Amino acid sequence: MIAEIQRLKEHYFSWLKDKTVLRELKDWVEITTPFLDRHNDYLQIYVKKTNEGFVLTDDGYTINDLELSGFNLNSKKRQNELAMTIRGFGVNKESESNELHINATNKDFALRKHNLLQAMLAVNDLFYLNSSYITSFFFEDVESWLESLNIRFTPKVKFNGMSGFDYLFDFVIPKSKNRPERILLSVNRPDRMNVERTVFAWEDTKKARTRIGETSAYVFLNDAEHSVSENALAAFRVYRINPVLWSTRDMVREELVA
Repeated sequence: MIAEIQRLKEHYFSWLKDKTVLRELKDWVEITTPFLDRHNDYLQIYVKKTNEGFVLTDDGYTINDLELSGFNLNSKKRQNELAMTIRGFGVNKESESNELHINATNKDFALRKHNLLQAMLAVNDLFYLNSSYITSFFFEDVESWLESLNIRFTPKVKFNGMSGFDYLFDFVIPKSKNRPERILLSVNRPDRMNVERTVFAWEDTKKARTRIGETSAYVFLNDAEHSVSENALAAFRVYRINPVLWSTRDMVREELVA
């Protein structure tokens, strides 16, 4: 099993390398990555050399695209959700341009690039709209459900993986007498990209967490807005992530309350 996971990790890193394209734009370098946004376009970031190292930015694309699509970010609750999400990756936001950016050095460039891309993907998924313009975030739905059951949890927790990359998990329920630590993720769009990203984050983090003690993972899947394929459910189970359809969430109630 370890050898198989190692091969998958090596394949993942090779995929990142082979599918990444660089283009020079005066003082900046444009990096086209293999990660897709909600339009199925490749995410692009821009890098510039500074006296202290590098600055990496999305040039305002992530948030401006959402606003151009008609999504309103003016409410205090949505601003708080946005700030908490990007802060978990160490990413900053310019108030006027909506630019997401992060600073890096030669030593941590790969990690900072990873964090910026993860923040862009997280914001894109957090505020994803369907044709009927949903009014609540799936993250909020999961949070409200946990609170209704009086489950103790910590939201938006960042863990370091074996690769050195950071990953932001939605909720952590501490260990109890009857149950191990439980890590919860909420996936609003259970498409292939998000399934693969979730699986890799868990696999990279799991080994680091098992040094502390036993940990189990649950992923809540929004089947109210999108259908969830059997392939996605099977992929989670193979990697020992418990998939939970939102419509059947009460089936895991006792496992989380305990």
